[in-house]
Amino acid sequence: MKCNGMIQYLSAFFISTLLCTVIYGQDINVLLKEADNFEKQQKEAEALEKYKLVLLSDPVNSKALVKAAEMNVSLGNRQTDKNSKRLYYETALSFANRAYQADSTQADASYAMAMTSGKMTDVENENKKIVAYVKDVKRYTEKALALKPDHAKANYTLGKWHYEMATLSGIRKAAVKLFYGGLPEGTLEDAIRYMEKCKTLEPYFASNYLDLAKAYKENRQPAQAIDVLNRLVKLPTRTTDDIGVKAEGAKLLQSMQ
Repeated sequence: MKCNGMIQYLSAFFISTLLCTVIYGQDINVLLKEADNFEKQQKEAEALEKYKLVLLSDPVNSKALVKAAEMNVSLGNRQTDKNSKRLYYETALSFANRAYQADSTQADASYAMAMTSGKMTDVENENKKIVAYVKDVKRYTEKALALKPDHAKANYTLGKWHYEMATLSGIRKAAVKLFYGGLPEGTLEDAIRYMEKCKTLEPYFASNYLDLAKAYKENRQPAQAIDVLNRLVKLPTRTTDDIGVKAEGAKLLQSMQ
C-alpha cells in the first residue's frame, strides 16, 4: 500500500511539474508575441516592458535579451540629451552582455554586442574607450557572421564599421593613434559589399539604405547613391527610427539632384 501511495504521489508530482512547465512556456510565448505586436505598432517602450517581463521569468531568454538591447538603442536614438542617450545605450550594452554570456554561440548575441558597442562610440569621450568599442564592433560582427553568414544586420553593422573607418577624419585618426596605437583599417569597397548583402537579405531595413547611399557618395558613385536613396524614401515605415532615417535620406537625395 505504501508503495502504491508513493507511486501515486510521484505521478501527481511529475504531472504537476509538467503542467507548470507547459503553462510557463505558454506565458513566455504570449509575452513575446505581445512584445512583437507592440514593435509592429512602433511602440518600442511598451515592447521593452514586455521583454523585461519575459526576463523576470526567464533571465537567460536570448530573444528577449537581444530585443531589449535593440529597444533601448531605438529609444536612445531619440533622446536629445546626451546623458539620457548614454543611459539608454549603456543599458542596451548590459542586455547585450547578458545575451552573450547566456549563449555566445548565438549569432544574434554577437550582433547585439557589436551593435551596442557601436552606439557607445557615439556617446563616449575617452579615445581609449572609443577605440576599444570600435574594435569590439569588428570582433563581434565577424563572430556573428562566422556563425551565420546571412545575418542581415550583422552584415550592415560590419559594413557601417568599414564606412566609418574609411571616412574617419585625419585629426581623429591622429588623436586615436596617439592614445591607443591606431585603429584597424576600413575600406569603402568593403562597406558597400557588406551593406549590399544586407539589402538583399533584409530589403526593408531603412538604416542600411541610408548608410549604403553615403558609402556610394563617398566612393564617388553618385548614380548608385541616388538609386539607393530613391528606394529608401519609398520604403514602408516599419519602426519609429525609420521616420528620421527616411527624412535624412530625402534631404540627401534632394542635395544630390
